[in-house]
Amino acid sequence: MRAARALLGMEQAELAQRAGVSIPTIKRCESDTGTAAPVSQATQGKIRAALEEAGVEFTNGGSPGVRMRSS
Repeated sequence: MRAARALLGMEQAELAQRAGVSIPTIKRCESDTGTAAPVSQATQGKIRAALEEAGVEFTNGGSPGVRMRSS
């Protein structure tokens, strides 16, 4: 998620607004500590949809990560 935001030049607050979730929820999703409460699948889906709508594509297989969607 952090990499997708970086590709878009998007702040956590903007992603939260686009996804319809709170900034603390975005922070929890991006937390590396593993101590934060888990985020529901539905909420993760909203965040992913907001990032994809903004132009990123999540990849898997031989090159896991994110990239800008080709036009």
